[in-house]
Amino acid sequence: MIPNKFSLIPGNITRFFLLLIVVLLVAMGVMVQSAVNTWLKDKSYQIVDITHALHKRVDTYRYATWQIYDNIAVSTAPASDGLQETRLRQDVYYLEKPRRKTEALIFGSHDGSTLDMTQRISTYLDTLWGAENNPWSMYYLNGQDNSMILVSTLPLKDLSSGLKENGVSLIADSRRAEMLQQANALDERESFSQLRHLAWQNGYYFTLRTTFNQPGHLATVVAFDLPINDLIPPGMSLDSFRLEARDVPAVANGAEKEGPDSITINFNGARIEIASPLATTHLRLVWQVPLGTLLMDTLQNILLPLLLNIGLLVLALFGFTTFRQQAARPVDAPNGNGELQILRALNEEIVAQLPLGLLVHDLDSNRTVISNKIADHLLPHLNLQNIIAMAEQHQGVIQATINNELYEIRQFRSQIASRTQIFVIRDQDREILVNKKLKQAQRLYEKNQQGRMAFMQNIGEALQRPVKNIAEHASALNTPEARTVANEAQSMVRLVEEIQLLNTLETDSWKTSAARFAIQPLIDEVVLEMLPIIKRKGLQLLINNHLAADEERHGDREALRKVLQLLLHYSVTTTQIGKITLDISEEESGPERLLFRILDTGEGISAGEVDNLHFPFLNETSEDRYGRANGLTFYLCDRLSRKLGGYLNIKTRAGIGTRYHLHICMAAEPQHEEQEEKLLDDVVAMVDITANEVRNIVTRQLENWGAHCITPDERLASQEFDIFLTDNPSNLTSSGLLLSDDENGMRKLGPGQFRVNFNISNAMQDAVLQLIEEQLAQEGISASPLGGDENAQLHASGYYALFVDTVPEDVRRLYTEAAAHDFAALAQTAHRLKGVFAMLNLVPGKQLCETLEHHIRESDAANIQKYTSDIDAYVKSLL
Repeated sequence: MIPNKFSLIPGNITRFFLLLIVVLLVAMGVMVQSAVNTWLKDKSYQIVDITHALHKRVDTYRYATWQIYDNIAVSTAPASDGLQETRLRQDVYYLEKPRRKTEALIFGSHDGSTLDMTQRISTYLDTLWGAENNPWSMYYLNGQDNSMILVSTLPLKDLSSGLKENGVSLIADSRRAEMLQQANALDERESFSQLRHLAWQNGYYFTLRTTFNQPGHLATVVAFDLPINDLIPPGMSLDSFRLEARDVPAVANGAEKEGPDSITINFNGARIEIASPLATTHLRLVWQVPLGTLLMDTLQNILLPLLLNIGLLVLALFGFTTFRQQAARPVDAPNGNGELQILRALNEEIVAQLPLGLLVHDLDSNRTVISNKIADHLLPHLNLQNIIAMAEQHQGVIQATINNELYEIRQFRSQIASRTQIFVIRDQDREILVNKKLKQAQRLYEKNQQGRMAFMQNIGEALQRPVKNIAEHASALNTPEARTVANEAQSMVRLVEEIQLLNTLETDSWKTSAARFAIQPLIDEVVLEMLPIIKRKGLQLLINNHLAADEERHGDREALRKVLQLLLHYSVTTTQIGKITLDISEEESGPERLLFRILDTGEGISAGEVDNLHFPFLNETSEDRYGRANGLTFYLCDRLSRKLGGYLNIKTRAGIGTRYHLHICMAAEPQHEEQEEKLLDDVVAMVDITANEVRNIVTRQLENWGAHCITPDERLASQEFDIFLTDNPSNLTSSGLLLSDDENGMRKLGPGQFRVNFNISNAMQDAVLQLIEEQLAQEGISASPLGGDENAQLHASGYYALFVDTVPEDVRRLYTEAAAHDFAALAQTAHRLKGVFAMLNLVPGKQLCETLEHHIRESDAANIQKYTSDIDAYVKSLL
């Protein structure tokens, strides 16, 4: 019975945790309710205090109203001598008085008594409002002459000196209309307005209006604007208060104090309204606040105990579920029969699922302990004693034929029970049949592969010749339609060649032809091949070769060329606008490994296109208006790169572009130890290129050839240069190279001017050498006797001495003023030199000065330095 008693403990614990959960929920509800009641009571007391303060302020200004009407307004004593008023606008007058607390305005026609009364009221209010900081105003509608007096602590003169429709005039007009309406009401002696907002003072106030009837005259109305800003606690927003009429009439006894029962709390949708009546009036003050404010303030007050309560509730729920699961488990008997039954059932399930026949036999009792369906099917046909005897003679393995079916029987002796034998029965016929089927399937697969390869090879050879003939015939016709057909035929020829190349790669019949070659000429060939399709789409191609100019590698040149051509063609197809960059460098892992990075600014390719890297034409490819990208490219490039000891990696992002990383293994050939003289040693090149990428490419090429590169910003004032390179056609005013990325090599623009593709190293080299040759030839002509005509002309003019004294000084001044960027003085000096050259009929000097003046007007510092240097060289040649 002891176990049964202990088995009841989990049930008692779960009931305890359930009771604890209920208690915690009740405590949480009581805590929240208490916090809400406390917040409402606190805010209610604050509203009551505000209404008491408003009641005192109303009573005070009721008394002030009667004082003004009974004593001050009807007083016969003169206010002061020499009262003056200033007419601000039509029917608006300002009372001039010593600067005191208040200022006064009179609206409408009036006499001297009204002016005296205004002075007396203003003096009285100076005393009443002397210690106040809030804006106060009083309006007196005079029943004698129907004028209205405004006395306020605001700067009325400044506020009234503006346009007609200003704030003070609008407020005065609205007050006059309210007071006239009050005067016409027969049964209403006193009235109040709603809460109002004074915009420029951010003040909230309400108006107390009192009517005094006079026999034979119009009623006199006195109104006070009573502010409430100083009565509201800081934590309560003024926008949430309002004054509204009460349904219950005000208590007659003004001295009676409202008790807590006079507070009303209403829940109006998502807002809370707390209202308190204003004693001796028909008004009540309403404070409206969102329900979220109540919740946030309540949570802030009870946050710590609430979190503690929630934590205890979570622990109680965890304990309840844990002990309930333990109580739901079956209680095992002391001898563990339940667990043994589970293990036995599990063993039987495992044995039944085996694909082999399993039999466990006890020889002592001649009883089968364990068996599955396969063993049970064969057991009537087996003599276990004979099988045991034969198995012991043949290392525990025998073959038996049952119903013309061959079985292999393996016999094991149990290590736990020595008289228990274990038999494992395998169907040999089925295994032999399965193996035959597998071998047949393998042979069929190999045959299909060989057939596919042969088919691809034969169909490629069959298509290649007709397509080439079509391309040749279309090219010979030389018509637009024929050229289109020729281009399509050339595309088909390339596709057939790529299919044949892939077939040789898959059949392992492709043989590499490794040899020694230079990388840069290979890149030049690829650029020339890709230039037509790049120009057709208006793209920019940039080649960044970080390898040495004369570096040579050992590998398969044609395979590398084919991979770069295919990848660049695919990149051009998927790029609609922007540029394509080919970057060549050595990898950090070793100098024998090269990295070719192709980066484009296209829209990117899809993930399906990247999957074509693993199988050709697996998914659709991108297309442009000229055709669709080749679905064979990625797979073929990857196979070729692996033949070259590397691999291809593709990264793409939608809207940004695609990056192709081609890793190739090609060992560098050893260089000659003797360093030969470089092609452009001691040559200074002025590089005036706007694009940073183009400048880096050109500078790297020139420096590899031994030249020293400078830019207009780096050039010294008198530093000379040998060749000039720019990418801006407007800067090519004399001899130099105009760099471009769409030129088919090099083209001569004029004497000493060439247009060259900076991506093609051979074209750049030829252009630089031809430019230097022409400059040397020109210098030889200038140095010949025929070139001394201008010098002789200068000597014959009789001004040679004056030229020597003045012109070199002006040239030095050009350098100084150009360095200081004083373009005004520089223009004067250039104009003076142009006059000297014109007077002496030295036309080249005059033309140089005119060009210099043009660049001074455009503030082109680079060309200013260049032409200053040219003028200096011209003057030195004359001297």
